[in-house]
Amino acid sequence: MLSTLIWGPIAGAVIVAILGGNLNTAQTRRLSLAIATITFGWSLFLVNQFDMSAATLQMQESIPWLDQIGLSYRLGIDGLSFPLVLLNGLLLAIAIYISNDIPRHRLYFPLLLLLGGGVNGAFLSENLLLFFLFFEVELIPLYLLIAIWGGERRGYAATKFLIYTAISGILILAAFFGMAALGSGAEQGLTFNYLDLHLEEVSQNAKSLILILLLLGFGIKIPIVPLHTWLPDAHVEASTPVSTLLAGVLLKLGTYGLLRFGLGLLPDTWQALAPYLAGWAVVSVIYGCLNAITQTDMKKMVAYSSVGHMGYILLALSAATPLSLLGATFQMVSHGLISALLFILVGIVYKKTGTRNLNCLNGLFNPERGLPVTGSLMILAAMASAGTPGMVGFIAEFVIFRSSFAVFPVQTLLCMIGTGLTAVYFLIMLDRVFFGRLSVEKAGAQPISTFPFAKWQEKFPAIALALIIVFFGLLPNFATKIMETSVAAIAPIHSNSPVINYGLKA
Repeated sequence: MLSTLIWGPIAGAVIVAILGGNLNTAQTRRLSLAIATITFGWSLFLVNQFDMSAATLQMQESIPWLDQIGLSYRLGIDGLSFPLVLLNGLLLAIAIYISNDIPRHRLYFPLLLLLGGGVNGAFLSENLLLFFLFFEVELIPLYLLIAIWGGERRGYAATKFLIYTAISGILILAAFFGMAALGSGAEQGLTFNYLDLHLEEVSQNAKSLILILLLLGFGIKIPIVPLHTWLPDAHVEASTPVSTLLAGVLLKLGTYGLLRFGLGLLPDTWQALAPYLAGWAVVSVIYGCLNAITQTDMKKMVAYSSVGHMGYILLALSAATPLSLLGATFQMVSHGLISALLFILVGIVYKKTGTRNLNCLNGLFNPERGLPVTGSLMILAAMASAGTPGMVGFIAEFVIFRSSFAVFPVQTLLCMIGTGLTAVYFLIMLDRVFFGRLSVEKAGAQPISTFPFAKWQEKFPAIALALIIVFFGLLPNFATKIMETSVAAIAPIHSNSPVINYGLKA
């Protein structure tokens, strides 16, 4: 069942690459969209086969591979990975849908499908070495997608992304080798299987070193300040579909890795470092928000907002209570939906006006020549990102703050400042871009008279995401019931924090 989610898109990429020479861009896009939609539909079907009351990995697949080095093809899914697989399937289909008039389509669409299959492989891997292989597989297509179809400085952005991600991979691989060498039993030999590693008897110094390597490696992927500098450049130069996947799904590989392998395998060491991690979260949240306020490029502003919002997840992971981990997992999904919506809307504005510069835009709410529907959706996305009640962002952030306050009250209060700063920079964007008199005739923008109207087909993905954001904001239990049992099983018993009841079903 699970292999289909990995090899379906990868096989589809091969098919599209072979047939792409005989198809035009629109036909290749439709074929790729059909493959992505079938994959997403299959993941939805698996929800019916998933036992939400079980905390263990389900639908497991195991095939011996290279036992001599501890590598085996072992897959499994639980309440931590399932929501991210669903999110990846949805955003992959949306990214393909919004990819129009793409040059070199025979290469572009297979790379998107390969990227989607590789990300699913990472989320489903039960073997640490297998996770690393899929973690690295997604690096190649993403680098090419930025380097070939990016903006003017795409070469610089792609190379920077490649270097940072390569360093991230080296650190993670070193940590995994340390886990396997110290946590494999004498009888079973060297193993990288997640469930077979036992690190309880390993010295605290060794576990601290391994956890620091994981924090640095996955911290680059999240990214956490000061390991974040590759992200704004990558977002600004990447196309809208690639930015949608990068912010919506790929950043979650970092937070997922910390929760699964850092906290999951080294809970006692994690709690020892938790106060420092909570302080690190504060720095990321405040730094990301303050930098977002200073930006004049809409896309760069949204990119820095991701730095801040991913800091909330680090705060929740630091608290390590069942409720905070539920909030962290829900925030991964919430941020994925909201950031995808924001990048799609920024892409529409850029496509219609020819600029993303806040100093060159004004009055796009104009009902005749502006983008009123896009502006309305942007207001909704800004409200969701700022944690307005009724939106999915409010549920995620409220759960994180409520649960983390019992463990780290000062750090939580400081992170809560980020919600106010989020409202500030999005109000700046909305005021400059959409309100006031319609005027985009400054340098960098095309004349108002040449504005093409945004068709409903272009706005459909944004409308669909907006509806999902409101739905899960009003009925979060549809998502949390998948997550809560599994994330509660990962949470250690925190010495100075009670196990707080979820309190979400009501």
